[in-house]
Amino acid sequence: MGTEQPTQFGYRQELRRTLSFADLLFYGLIFMVPIAPMGIFGSVYNSSGGMVVLAYLIGMVALVFTAASYAQMVKAFPLAGSVYNYAGRGIGAPVGFLAGWAVLLDYVLVPSLLYLVASVAMHASVPAIPVWGWLIVFVLLNTVINYRGIRMTATITRVMLIGELIVLAIFLVVAVQALASGRGNGVSAIAPLFNSDTFTWSLVFGAVSVAVLSFLGFDGISMLAEENNGGAQQIGRAMVAALGLAGLLFIMQTWLAALLVPNPDQLLASGDPEGTAFYDAARGAAGPWLATLCAVATAVAWGVANSLVAQVATSRLLFAMARDRQLPAFLRKVSVRYGVPTNAIILTAIVSLVIGLYMNFRSDGIEVLSSLINFGALTAFLVLHLAVIWHYVVRRRSRNFLVHLVMPAIGFAILAYVVINANIAAQRLGFIWLGIGVIVLIGLYAAKRRPTLSGLSNEDPA
Repeated sequence: MGTEQPTQFGYRQELRRTLSFADLLFYGLIFMVPIAPMGIFGSVYNSSGGMVVLAYLIGMVALVFTAASYAQMVKAFPLAGSVYNYAGRGIGAPVGFLAGWAVLLDYVLVPSLLYLVASVAMHASVPAIPVWGWLIVFVLLNTVINYRGIRMTATITRVMLIGELIVLAIFLVVAVQALASGRGNGVSAIAPLFNSDTFTWSLVFGAVSVAVLSFLGFDGISMLAEENNGGAQQIGRAMVAALGLAGLLFIMQTWLAALLVPNPDQLLASGDPEGTAFYDAARGAAGPWLATLCAVATAVAWGVANSLVAQVATSRLLFAMARDRQLPAFLRKVSVRYGVPTNAIILTAIVSLVIGLYMNFRSDGIEVLSSLINFGALTAFLVLHLAVIWHYVVRRRSRNFLVHLVMPAIGFAILAYVVINANIAAQRLGFIWLGIGVIVLIGLYAAKRRPTLSGLSNEDPA
């Protein structure tokens, strides 16, 4: 299949098409972080009543349906901008604006969360450098790398991913050996998957709303549709493959950690306010060296590798919305030398640094950021599923009901239930953000700048 061009939709091909399937797969995996559960394991364990594996399993299944919807929309509209473009072109430009606004909550805040978590972890290891100092270091490093072009970013993230997988492999091997030698905590081997004493659907889906944070990033692959050299179908395949591989790794490591974590009853009762539950499990398996290895690897993964690709995705979303005159025009500037949206990259770095520094002085900063990010992402995913149904079934009269109606409807239902059972504070803040988006949309209409998308009349030439 040939590589679709943005010229079909009225845009110039400005970004460089250099990314292969392997690059996209590595990008998605590094965005999700194969060792992501290490940082939030305690929170998921506590909120799921110990059924941490079930929470991750349901999260993976739910997002497989979302990945399938992404695959359908990227075939119709192979453009940067992700759900913003898909909803805008699949349903209508105003809906696309609100979907883009919702996913902005995810993409703009994700780098801040990653920088903050990594900086806190590194400060614990190297107390001489304050948290704000680490924040500045991480932001500057990633901004320089992103500024130099997508090829450099892809190369560095591939090296980072290999390092994470090595650390994960060490933990898995050592953990299995520890359990075989009788060092477990006495919890039933099946309990992390299902425990009849604590199971309720609302409990598990509430935990899914936390666990899904580990999966966010697979959708970032769609942001690279204009830098992909293998056609729209390659984007869809990479998303599904990255999601499946990451889900398998998440389940393996959390299952073992659940059987090794000391004092599981205390973890269920009081949670994991320090975020050290996974590292405590590693310490129980092999001693301080493994706990330190996992902690430092998590810090570097979140602060460099994950935040690096998060900055890429955020800058592409800002670029796409600015290109359609729905954000300031300076954000659509692309470097002639490096082929990247330079101003969008710089703005993302500044916003990430400011928010990260502010949240560092709040005791609940990480929790607030996590909740808002999840709400923004899940809301955008809900709109994505509706876009598939509207574009293919209503507008194009598709009779492929399994792919274009049943699967997105199932995906919508699962995610809607997750959002309903999410943290109340996250729901409140998320709806406030959406309300602001509605006000901005009304302002655009009042200023006679009604949201439009280039080439919309020529949508989906396929």
